[in-house]
Amino acid sequence: MNPWEVVIGIETHAQLATVSKIFSGAPTAFGAQANTQACAVDLALPGVLPVLNKKAVDCAIRFGLAVNAHVARRSVFARKNYFYPDLPKGYQISQYELPVVDGGQLNIVVGQGEKAYEKTVRLTRAHLEEDAGKSLHEDYHGKSGIDLNRAGTPLLEIVSEPDMCSSDEAVAYAKTLHALVRWIGICDGNMQEGSFRCDANVSVRRPGAPLGTRREIKNLNSFRFLKEAIDYEVQWQINELEEGRSIIQATVLFDPESGATRTMRTKEDAHDYRYFPDPDLLPLVIGDDWINRVHDALPELPQAKKARFMATYGLSAYDAGALTSALEVADFYEDVVTIAGKSQAKPCANWVMVDLAARLNREDKEIAQSPVSAAQLGGLIARIADNTISNNIAKKVFEALWLGEGQSADEIIDKQGLKQITDTGAIETLIDEVLAANAGMVAEFKSGKEKAFNALVGQAMKATKGKANPQQVNELLRQKLANC
Repeated sequence: MNPWEVVIGIETHAQLATVSKIFSGAPTAFGAQANTQACAVDLALPGVLPVLNKKAVDCAIRFGLAVNAHVARRSVFARKNYFYPDLPKGYQISQYELPVVDGGQLNIVVGQGEKAYEKTVRLTRAHLEEDAGKSLHEDYHGKSGIDLNRAGTPLLEIVSEPDMCSSDEAVAYAKTLHALVRWIGICDGNMQEGSFRCDANVSVRRPGAPLGTRREIKNLNSFRFLKEAIDYEVQWQINELEEGRSIIQATVLFDPESGATRTMRTKEDAHDYRYFPDPDLLPLVIGDDWINRVHDALPELPQAKKARFMATYGLSAYDAGALTSALEVADFYEDVVTIAGKSQAKPCANWVMVDLAARLNREDKEIAQSPVSAAQLGGLIARIADNTISNNIAKKVFEALWLGEGQSADEIIDKQGLKQITDTGAIETLIDEVLAANAGMVAEFKSGKEKAFNALVGQAMKATKGKANPQQVNELLRQKLANC
């Protein structure tokens, strides 16, 4: 029995997919020249007033409905007061006592294969807030630069309950949440650009003991770093406690190069921020009609689509889960099945998850960038199903589709003369020639060496340039050998 239990909760900042900022009309495009996208409202200069972005509220409602949470009919914006160089106005507009989304849950799958298990992670809340600017240290010797372009960028902070017990569970949760916010279209999920960032609250305790003192690992922008940071922090805390030292609540940063966490500051509590309702913003009131409109516009959610794929297409839970890992993948798969036919649902799944996925990974492409369209892939699978081509020939056709310029599978098959030979008489003639030319192999087979049969099949396929139906070759060759 493990003498220590790990307790993990995660706070996630998802940048919302709006054109302008949460309280101003300034743009949110990534990569602009420093300090060119922050207006007077973002900096709270004297005389300006914030105006709430309706699209940001739509995003929050979409998320609340997607995780089966309570969407508050009335929520309040507050000022979170603290000093930091990239927050020149001295406070951040956020939500505290009355968030827009309360509760909810996320179902995750941890691990793969027989050891995989499902778990439900409860959500505490999700609230709207603005982002701060960014401090830049690398390019300034002995100084820091301040870029305020991110100031006022709309965020949805999603807070989980401390329901996770390992770094694997934390990563599974983060990946599931990442997929969901992209699925429902509220965040592009670009972790390299800071659109999806995780803070992990980690503590350890003896089994059955009260919760230990937590330390918050800030701004983890990759799933690998999330796992590495939690694993290091857990072991560090265990070592500290076993050596008789106490854990002090703190905010820490993870250094990917050293693989270690380091203290950034001792952790503040809510009272340190002196929250109070923002006097410039009225309470946010959301009517049932607004919620109903957002609900009606939601796409079919991942869990529902996974269940439908299993029921409609006869897919395993694993295949259906893989195909619903992203909305683009799920839509691509269904488009392939539409062309190939429902009876080919399993082969379609295999081609999308294995052949296409491998090629996309090799070239670092997303499925939306695939040179092979769903219609082309569906057409290819249909030609395998009706025995126009074999699986081996299909690999060649797929390669041609990948490198081609919009040709269909049928056009490539005709142009390159790849149609499968299914004429029994023609195949028998070729087999007779192979048997006559390989008397030694025939003798070996007759003496009980099954490998000789495989060699003869290979010779027959070589004679047809791979275009004979493999099943027919096997059947006819066994018949010929039985009679000779």
